Amino acid sequence: MLKPRVAAGAKPDKMSWSMSEPDIPKSNILVVDDEREHAQVMCEALTRLGHKCDVTYNLPEAKSRLEKKRYDVVVTDLVMEGAKDGLEVLKASKHQHPAPPVILVTARGDIPTSVQAMHEGAFDFIEKPLDLDYFRAKVNNAAERSALQKQNQVLQEELAEQRGFEGIIGKSGAMQQVLQTARQVAMSDIPVLIMGESGTGKELIARAIHNNSRRRKERLVTLNCAGLAESILEDELFGHERGAFTNAVSAREGRFEHADGGTIFLDEIGDMPGTMQAKLLRVLENGEVVRLGNNEPVKVDVRLISATNRNLDEMVAEKQFREDLYFRIKGVTISLPPLRERREDIPLLIHFFTQQAAEKYNKPVEGIEPEAQQALMSYGWPGNVRELKNAIDTMVVMNNDSRLSVASIPRNIRPASGASPGGLDNVAGIPLDELEKEAIRKTLQMVNGNREQAAKILRIGERTLYRKIKEYGL
Repeated sequence: MLKPRVAAGAKPDKMSWSMSEPDIPKSNILVVDDEREHAQVMCEALTRLGHKCDVTYNLPEAKSRLEKKRYDVVVTDLVMEGAKDGLEVLKASKHQHPAPPVILVTARGDIPTSVQAMHEGAFDFIEKPLDLDYFRAKVNNAAERSALQKQNQVLQEELAEQRGFEGIIGKSGAMQQVLQTARQVAMSDIPVLIMGESGTGKELIARAIHNNSRRRKERLVTLNCAGLAESILEDELFGHERGAFTNAVSAREGRFEHADGGTIFLDEIGDMPGTMQAKLLRVLENGEVVRLGNNEPVKVDVRLISATNRNLDEMVAEKQFREDLYFRIKGVTISLPPLRERREDIPLLIHFFTQQAAEKYNKPVEGIEPEAQQALMSYGWPGNVRELKNAIDTMVVMNNDSRLSVASIPRNIRPASGASPGGLDNVAGIPLDELEKEAIRKTLQMVNGNREQAAKILRIGERTLYRKIKEYGL
């Protein structure tokens, strides 16, 4: 039996395409060819094997697709409209990670260029006219290569996340409670609402939950709802079809479709407009999204994690947030404490961020002076952990010694000139034992009673501190 062959404009042999291909990963494939009928023939051949196929007919459309969607395999004509645009498609595909295998379709006279393209990263090339069985085999090989790449990527990510929740720094009781709750909910699909001030690490907790869930091999897609106009937010969440609005030159999937099988993290959900709250509620209830400009719903399987720095209970009472949506998203609530309520974690965070910054900026910084640490622990940290990290980065860059000093602390955080780092001012005339008692009391308060840390800050031995505590009745 002769193998079916097809040139541009030819009709495919449907019987030859009905043959099953066992164990071939079904892939998202982009076909690029300026000969429309030829492109459609290739697409139909791949679709009949169970692959999902998008077709474009020129270089600009191909680049746009590659920017907006991840493909497992790319099949492109080498020469389009007289130019070797296939090489540009190859170059554009390398911006995806991992880069999809690219198969070039070429005429016999362009074989030398195709061989050169393989040296530049192309997976393979196929001569025209196409042998359909050979074409299918090559694409399936590329699909298997792509599946292996993704598998290796997942393994690398799992290795990088081996520490799991232990990668989140915090030994305080408040943080240990947060981590215990996060561990308990990770393997379920129950919605999680993370509440906390800006900079407390809400996205970090969301990532830890996803990375320890059964969906960890799929995507975690994030979107910050704050400051987005309703129309933009709807487009970001649900996507649009080509021509749905001005400048919608191509279709684009929304965040929910992009997260299918994985997790979507909606940050600052309390800032979502009321009409969008209703649309989000319908998606959560039905498990379907409808792109702008389309009437057909698309089924999605997505776990929702949301976060806010606002008081949703008050917003519900004031009719600023839908009560039914609130109950839908708060399956389990995790409240992240502000940094000022977990001060015993500050030394750990300082040490971690100092090591990170020293390596990043190639600075020989080994630690921090006790006075500088005490000043950082006394500060209120309205920006929480994010503000602390930024401060440590600045201190490492500006510091010229092996240890961070008070002089390197940013001015908005540094204690005022002449002020005591612990806040003891106007001390003239106060007996020394009272000053000592107050210094010990405030230091213990600052570190939530951690005597080991208090002794280090006060520069006295732990046994001496215990004796002083007993002596002063603290």
